Amino acid sequence: MTGQQLKNSILQLAIQGKLVPQIESEGTAEDLLKEIRAEKEKLVKEGKLKKKDLEVKPIEDDEFPFEIPSGWRWCRLIQTGITQTGATPSKTNPNYFGNFIPFVSPGDIQNGKINYREEGLSKEGYNVSRPAPKGTILQVCIGGSIGKLAITDKEVTFNQQINSVTPIFILSQFLYAVLGSSYFYLEITKNVAGSATPIINKSAWETKVIPLPPLSEQKRIVSKIEELMPLVEEYGKAQERLEALNRELPEKLKKSVLQEAIMGKLVPQDPKEGTAEELLAEIRKEKEKLVKEGKLKKKDLEIKPIEEDEIPFEIPESWKWCRLGEIGSWGSGATPAKGKPEYYTNGNIPWLRTGELNNDYVYDSEIKVTQAALDECSLRMCRKGDVLIAMYGATIGKVAIAGIELTTNQACCACTPLLIYNKYLMWYLMASKQAFIDLGEGGAQPNISREKIVAFPFALPPLPEQKRIVAKLEEVMEMIEGMK
Repeated sequence: MTGQQLKNSILQLAIQGKLVPQIESEGTAEDLLKEIRAEKEKLVKEGKLKKKDLEVKPIEDDEFPFEIPSGWRWCRLIQTGITQTGATPSKTNPNYFGNFIPFVSPGDIQNGKINYREEGLSKEGYNVSRPAPKGTILQVCIGGSIGKLAITDKEVTFNQQINSVTPIFILSQFLYAVLGSSYFYLEITKNVAGSATPIINKSAWETKVIPLPPLSEQKRIVSKIEELMPLVEEYGKAQERLEALNRELPEKLKKSVLQEAIMGKLVPQDPKEGTAEELLAEIRKEKEKLVKEGKLKKKDLEIKPIEEDEIPFEIPESWKWCRLGEIGSWGSGATPAKGKPEYYTNGNIPWLRTGELNNDYVYDSEIKVTQAALDECSLRMCRKGDVLIAMYGATIGKVAIAGIELTTNQACCACTPLLIYNKYLMWYLMASKQAFIDLGEGGAQPNISREKIVAFPFALPPLPEQKRIVAKLEEVMEMIEGMK
């Protein structure tokens, strides 16, 4: 249950007479309604109220929404006091506006309070407005903020998007609780749901049926509400903190598990699986072979050894620190000239942008390029199984594995792994995302270069262990996803 739901429940108990016990000696709401009517008749005689405000349609049996205590009475909102809709003086007369009295609009009613602005009405504007005294309840009656309400703490004026009730012999705080209840909100919105701009006019609003207890019980109800609401507010804040933690926990767990994986702590080491030193030697032989075949440049063999101060954490003895450039062939893509339709029209070669990297296999792209683009531009054709990483802007560190042959834009760097499990490499890059972001430079559009990527430290396990790590990662990540 959220804080708002708990608040709604308390208000509903309050207006049903279930929040405090009834005391027979406190009289009945019937007596209170008679006193209110007598006061309104007096105001009619004094010309301060119109006679039609006394003409109230009797309540039918089918209008009672729930049971109330025997000492309570159902009445219409208009029977509790003086109701009116606000008005806005003509904007064509600047003399109406000033700082004589506050002028309230729906946007000024926030969290049950009125945020008084600099602007208001002049004394001349006051004379053509509909002021409401201190203790009046204002309720928004139109638009997306319909139902918002507040009690005035001073005399104010207000616009036509607000209805008001000034209670007579009734506690403003109790009436505020009734009008702020989920029951009343449903009452004023049930016939406006399909409207482009929902609105409830004064006549419909003031004839809504509400429950009324004796005045003494109103005071005890308000006292209990005021006692409970700070606790509800604390509960709501605690609930929000818990929900935030629940939202953040899966991502934090993922990062923690990934870190454990690349540090060699997710699965046990097995001496029978050999060492990363042996694996690196095999990789180097494969790269030398590719150099001889002209498929790799000789400079790709010239990689600076890892220095002690570059090692970010300890790894198992069977692992080996190396650089990303040592374990595969890296290269970035390009963007064929947009002004040449022959590079795009009827193209069938997937051309991937970094926003399409998905931390998984990628099998298609929104844009396709032609063979002419591939032949004439400096595009790199990625093999199925290549590992991709974003190098520019907000997408830095996003990764994917090519599920098909494709090419990419210049913001994406691709690796063809040599004797390395591509899924392990993808997970390692994902675990290192923040480090890549930290390497980014360039102001508004930070970027990492291919050179920085190939020089990045890589904790290399033996190949069989790479596969066991990935299997365990996928198992654990599925469990974490199930927590959401």
